[in-house]
Amino acid sequence: MLVDVVMPKMGESIQEGKILRWMKKPGDKIELDESILEISTDKVDSEIPSPAAGFLSRIIVPEGETVEVGTVIAVVETDKASLKVETSTLGKMSGLMLASIPTVSAEDGFSAQAPARTPRKLDGNRFYSPLVRSMAKKEGVAPEELDQLEGSGIGGRVTKNDLLQHLQQRVLKAARTPGPLQRVDITELRKKYPPPAYEIVQMDNVQMKMAEHMIRSVHTSPHVEAVSECDVSKMVEFRSNNAERFEKQEGFKFTYTPFFVEAAVRALKDFPIVNSSVEGDKIILKKSVNFGMAVASPIGLLVPVIKSAEKMSFVELARTINDLAVRTRSKRLLPDEVLGGTFTLTNYGVFGNIIGTPIINQPQVAILGVGAIKKRPVVLTDGEGNDSIVIRSMTYLTLAFDHRIIDGAVGGQFLAKVVAHLEQFDFTKVF
Repeated sequence: MLVDVVMPKMGESIQEGKILRWMKKPGDKIELDESILEISTDKVDSEIPSPAAGFLSRIIVPEGETVEVGTVIAVVETDKASLKVETSTLGKMSGLMLASIPTVSAEDGFSAQAPARTPRKLDGNRFYSPLVRSMAKKEGVAPEELDQLEGSGIGGRVTKNDLLQHLQQRVLKAARTPGPLQRVDITELRKKYPPPAYEIVQMDNVQMKMAEHMIRSVHTSPHVEAVSECDVSKMVEFRSNNAERFEKQEGFKFTYTPFFVEAAVRALKDFPIVNSSVEGDKIILKKSVNFGMAVASPIGLLVPVIKSAEKMSFVELARTINDLAVRTRSKRLLPDEVLGGTFTLTNYGVFGNIIGTPIINQPQVAILGVGAIKKRPVVLTDGEGNDSIVIRSMTYLTLAFDHRIIDGAVGGQFLAKVVAHLEQFDFTKVF
């Protein structure tokens, strides 16, 4: 039996995806849910599992092509006896022969020898996909303006990202702020930076999106940072004494991250303006805490989001954090899982850094940075005013906040509340 592999709809806002690489070639045996290709959207790169066990019969859409969700991109044959590996004359893809286009019935919305949704002509002589035409109409992009765009798709086709970049450039130009990263001619660069003294590396999709996002953030929000030290000795001791018990109970390692997340979530309840965003002269206060946590992945820094974190217990937070982190590092994160964040935590302490000044993750108004936990001598004063020097496990917390709506007093009070929650943590809620 033949089973279609389609470009998945990986979120309400995702309308198309780009095939980065095929991990299997026609004729290869595949298991149910085994990763067979990697795709890229404008939000995240993800590995896509097979919808059935069997053998890869045909690859329809080659690497580098962008297609709309719902498009058939490959075919799996579940019965080995019926397997027919077909190749086409379209050329080779990463050393593999491309598969032929299958015949699909009109009832499925496809023509007999082409992928779904053939691009249609606008007023000019160029062709545009239904998605691009719809976006152009919605954003008020005239046909003449659209015809001037340089397309990055196959045959110079204007893609969704091309149009989005054009729209961003219009807005940013009007606001007199820097636009998105511009494509640079590598031939000219090689003249300026010739090999072997220099090597020129192309940014991948995620790196480009991150760079543009950070540029917009710096030019949108006036950043102010506040730094506090925090005594986490009790937390370190509790984790050390209960790490084995926790891992046996939950099946994953007991980390410090859930403690920092819960402390920040509790502080956000007391300071709702830190859990907000700004649109023009209006402040949007968010009723739910959708907590983002920066995770270093093979393709760069991603920020998966814990939705409605304020409703979760400590153990539920720990489970969700572990699940999102594992799937981020294995490229199984869905695009919707990096959307909708209202506050972010970044833990640069895992790399040994003790203090950092993170950039706000727009459209949020604050981000909490956690430094490395280090033992050092600390002066403590008892109730009678006597000082003593003791060894404590200490860390530095940095809060970067948007000075448009959060002043130094509120930022400092919020950070002090996070520190208090950590230093006075109720460990009875863990088990």
